[in-house]
Amino acid sequence: MITQCIIFLIGLAVLSWSADRFVYGASALAKNLGVKPMVIGLTIIAMGSSAPEIVVSAAASISGNTDTAVGNAIGSNITNVALVLGVTALLKPLIVSSTTIRREMPVLLLITLLALYFLYDNQLTFVEGAILIALLIAMIAALVWMSLNVEKGDPIEKETEDEIPTGVSTGSAIFWIVVGLIMLPLSAHFMVEAAVFIARHFGLSDLVIGLTIIALGTSLPELAASVAGVLKGEDDLALGNIIGSNIFNILAVMAMPGLIAPGLIDPNAASRDGIAMLLITTLMIIFSFNIRGTRRINRYEGIALVGCFIGYQYILFA
Repeated sequence: MITQCIIFLIGLAVLSWSADRFVYGASALAKNLGVKPMVIGLTIIAMGSSAPEIVVSAAASISGNTDTAVGNAIGSNITNVALVLGVTALLKPLIVSSTTIRREMPVLLLITLLALYFLYDNQLTFVEGAILIALLIAMIAALVWMSLNVEKGDPIEKETEDEIPTGVSTGSAIFWIVVGLIMLPLSAHFMVEAAVFIARHFGLSDLVIGLTIIALGTSLPELAASVAGVLKGEDDLALGNIIGSNIFNILAVMAMPGLIAPGLIDPNAASRDGIAMLLITTLMIIFSFNIRGTRRINRYEGIALVGCFIGYQYILFA
C-alpha cells in the first residue's frame, strides 16, 4: 500500500512536470515560427493545461477503466471551478474584464450540456467520442480566429504575451516537446495503476477514483497557474486558464473513453456528477456576470465555490 502511494505521488509529480515542459517547448517553438502570442495562449497553452487529464484518461481507457476516464473529465471540471477558482478568489477577487473570456463562457456551458446529453443514456459510444473530437477541432479553429480578431486593448492579450517563454532555441524547444511526449504517457500509466489500487483498497468505485484522487491530482497544475496568475494581477488569464481547460476536458478528455473503450458507464456519472458539473459551471458564469454589473468574482463567491466542492466530496463519500 505504501509503495503504491509513493508510485502515485511520483507519477503525479512527473506528470505535472512533463506537461509543463511540453507546453514550454511547444509555446517556444510556436513563437520561433512566428505564431502570434494570442494564438499560442488560447490554443497551445490552454490545451497544454489539460494534457495531464488527456493522457490519464487515455491510459485509463486503454486499461479498461472507462468509468475512471469519464470521472476524470467530470471531476477535473468540478475541481477546476469549485476548488481552483474558489481558492483563487479567496486569495484575491478576480475582475472579469476580457471580452474574449466572456465569449468563451457560453461556449463552455453549451459543451457541458452536450456532455450531459451524451451521458444521459449511461453509455459513451464511439460516435459520441468522434463528435467530441470533431468539436475539439472546430473549437481550436474558433480560438485561432478569436485570437486573430481580439479586441484592441483586451487585457488578456498582454497577460498572455508575458507568459510565453522567450530566448529559447528551436533545438531546445523540440527537445522539451519530445521529453513531454515520452514522459506524459509513462507517468500517466503508473499514476492510474497506483490510483486504482489505492482506491479499490478502500472500496471506492472506478468512477469515484476518477472524480476524486485522479481529478484532484491532475488539477494541481491549474491551481498553481491560477494562483500565480492572480498574484501577478493577471485575473483574466487565471480565469481563462480554467475555462479553456474545462472546454478541453470535455472535448478531448471525455472523448478518450468513447474512442478507446466505448460502452456502458456508471449511471451516477450523469444523474449525480454530470448535474453537479453543470450546476457549478452555471454558478461560475453567474458570478462572473454579477447582477450588480461589477463583473468580478469576490471572496464571498470564492467561499461559496469552495463550499460547493466540500459539499460535493461529502456526497461522494457519504
